[in-house]
Amino acid sequence: MSGKLYGVGLGPGDPSLMTVRAVEAISEADVIAYHCARHGRSIARSIAARHIRADHIEERLMYPLTTETTDHPGGYKGAMEDFYAEASALLAAHLDAGRTVAVLAEGDPMFYGSYMHMHKRLVDRYDTEVIPGVTSVSAAAARLGTPLAEGEEVLTILPGTLPEEELTARLAATDVAVVMKLGRTFTKVRSALEASGRLGGARYVERATMAGERLAELADVDPESVPYFSVAVLPSQVDVERPEARERGEVVVVGTGPAGPLWLTPETRGALAAADDLVGYTTYLDRVPRRAGQVRHGSDNRVESERAEFALDLARRGRRVAVVSGGDPGVFAMATAVLEVASQEEYADVPVRVLPGVTAANAAAARAGAPLGHDYATISLSDRLKPWEVIAERLRAAASADLVLALYNPGSHSRTWQVGKARELLLEHRAPDTPVVVARDVGGPGERVRIVRLAELDPAEVDMRTILLVGSSQTRAVRRGDGEEIVWTPRRYPEG
Repeated sequence: MSGKLYGVGLGPGDPSLMTVRAVEAISEADVIAYHCARHGRSIARSIAARHIRADHIEERLMYPLTTETTDHPGGYKGAMEDFYAEASALLAAHLDAGRTVAVLAEGDPMFYGSYMHMHKRLVDRYDTEVIPGVTSVSAAAARLGTPLAEGEEVLTILPGTLPEEELTARLAATDVAVVMKLGRTFTKVRSALEASGRLGGARYVERATMAGERLAELADVDPESVPYFSVAVLPSQVDVERPEARERGEVVVVGTGPAGPLWLTPETRGALAAADDLVGYTTYLDRVPRRAGQVRHGSDNRVESERAEFALDLARRGRRVAVVSGGDPGVFAMATAVLEVASQEEYADVPVRVLPGVTAANAAAARAGAPLGHDYATISLSDRLKPWEVIAERLRAAASADLVLALYNPGSHSRTWQVGKARELLLEHRAPDTPVVVARDVGGPGERVRIVRLAELDPAEVDMRTILLVGSSQTRAVRRGDGEEIVWTPRRYPEG
């Protein structure tokens, strides 16, 4: 009969943090295997040393390389794949001989460990048990003596080997983070923390629970002193006090996209997380995840100038303010209102940034296919801020130019005739069977996207949560094999 394979998690380094089951598995094993570099020393073996007996068969699984280059035809990845295959074959020989094999793993065997590469190759052939261990993440949080994640906070664990831009985006978008595998990546990780605005709260933990343990503010750490066995920690923000005022506040106008959190960009998530105050129309504020310590200032949708002035006043008092807008803040939304007020002399020194969001037009177009695949014009049908005569003139001009049209704010309880009038104007230039995308509440619980013909467009099914995409003479509506109708506008326009 074949032997049994154990993947034994040893914890972060302190032998006293090994589990009882880990000790039992080592005791039951005939073979003790562990990974090591070419120097032959193994941290895993040193953790379990007191439990290894003289009659144990020891197998050193020696990496062919660590950070050096290789002439292997498959490069580093190819060399490591061959190594894991050879190591698995070695363990399989013991298992076939009826021996029980315990593979030692620092931390947890399934958490960024080498054991998993052998596990995947052997689990289908042999009786296997994985024994979890305390991870370096848990050990680092314990040694810092601060909560890692609390309540509804999101914990993100990242390898420092990711590209810097990816690290920056993910750090900006999360509540709590741990970055593994520092060492040579430390300078890049530090830059990503700084770029994401998270450096100030970052902590550094080196060799948690082991000899030579070091805790520090990450910003103060010398990059030349950082070993591989170290992590960066952004701990819980629940009880972190936000300063009442700073020497310099700012206003960031952010777009939440057409609906909820799925439509937020990483940059927007970061700005929302970093804000002391959120200002916006209550419906849009409800789309933003709640964070401890933030103050929310909700208001009606018709007080844009007052809302902008309020946000700028907060920033003048040293607060970091996020003005929350639906869709993209620069498209019929809050960015213009904020910048208009910010242009006044009294707010000239308040920094203002605008972060983009997914527009309603883009969201609706994606649901329908690709109706905005060629030139298009964006027009608001609301006559609250401009006369209908101007709207009608622009509709005629865009229609006569054969542009696809994205029509925002087509109707409301108090505006019921504009859609019908717009349809009449467009039919002067477009064929009755021109495809029209009628998209309501895209991304929301009431989402409904229909494709109708221009002559059949019913104003009664259009409200303020609806956007209309009216095709050009080239736009096509095609019913595919699954019965779904899609709309697309060719990128090539016919000559002549």
